[in-house]
Amino acid sequence: MSVWDEVVGQPDAVATLSAAAEAAATIVAGGTPAPGVMTHAWLFTGPPGSGRSSTARAFAGALQCVVTDDRPGCGECTGCRTSLHGTHADVRVVAPEGLSISVAEMRALVQISARRPTSGRWQVVIIEDADRLTEGAANALLKAVEEPPERTVFLLCAPSDHPDDVSVTIRSRCRLVSLGSPRPAAIASALEAVDGVPAEMASWAASVCGGHVGRARRLAVDSDVRARREAVLRIPLALRKPADVFTCADELIKAAEEDASTANEARNEAEREALETAMGAGGTGKGTAAATRGAKGALKDLEKRQKSRATRTQRDSLDMALVDLAGFYRDALVTHTGSEAALMHPDRAGDSRTAAAQWSRESILRRLEAVLACREAIEVNVKPRIAVEAMVTTLHRG
Repeated sequence: MSVWDEVVGQPDAVATLSAAAEAAATIVAGGTPAPGVMTHAWLFTGPPGSGRSSTARAFAGALQCVVTDDRPGCGECTGCRTSLHGTHADVRVVAPEGLSISVAEMRALVQISARRPTSGRWQVVIIEDADRLTEGAANALLKAVEEPPERTVFLLCAPSDHPDDVSVTIRSRCRLVSLGSPRPAAIASALEAVDGVPAEMASWAASVCGGHVGRARRLAVDSDVRARREAVLRIPLALRKPADVFTCADELIKAAEEDASTANEARNEAEREALETAMGAGGTGKGTAAATRGAKGALKDLEKRQKSRATRTQRDSLDMALVDLAGFYRDALVTHTGSEAALMHPDRAGDSRTAAAQWSRESILRRLEAVLACREAIEVNVKPRIAVEAMVTTLHRG
């Protein structure tokens, strides 16, 4: 077992990062590695599901690996395990709770990153969804990346190195690691080996996930996720009369809300209980009344953060449903043109043939463009229900 087992279908990236981890170990030991192999800032880019965050965590584990008689990243030592599980004292993970990463969060993180490692070999800062940094947060990060502490490494994750995702100044100070969508065979193999998923289920999940490793894992282990996907993919052929527009729009929104609720419910309750305990809930001693009054303000702040997180989760879930819909219309177009390209939803090939027989190519393209336009509208903060109803109306009319 190695930390690199978490990185699915990215052999070039693993080779680059493994060499960098070896160079980092040489630095810690007081040696001088070859120039350029290890650097203080890295940018992991790739499409959704390519494993940007998983790769960053695996690299963090290799940097903190305490096994010195083999390649860093054994996967068994305390440094590797705690880094992968997010509990290492010197590995900080920043993931946006809401729709963006604020300047206050980034300033606090920069202060922490300036410290020397406490128990590990490096101070590692992982910034997931670095494309969600506000302008102020990006400026705060830039100062740290320009003048990095001696034993601190910044690992940024973003869809691309385009200026819309990562500022040019930050990009210029990072080493780029480009990831691609893993092939279905690699995803299926990982599901079997790492998650213990039966071969047939692993193969199916890998074939319909669109190269998204996390989605494949959820489809393989969660029957509710499979049911919601089925509900979404029934929509194109279910739009027979005008009233179906609102029914199908409701189903899409409801599926996203349920997905967000399922993803956050347990975490929200655990956070609330932990905060109440920390603020003295259930206590009977002196000062309990004052602590209870203070807890109300803290709980209100927590509820605000949880609401923001729920909004983001709901939008991400809805976007995944829209990706599935776009994949269906793409499959219908592939079928209509007689192309030999692989289908996004091979298990719905019969529905794709039905759609291709009923609709013209132009009609299929209009429907596909409506789905893509809906994604863009939600991205610029159009209310999801309005955007979805407009889209489904076009899907009905063709």
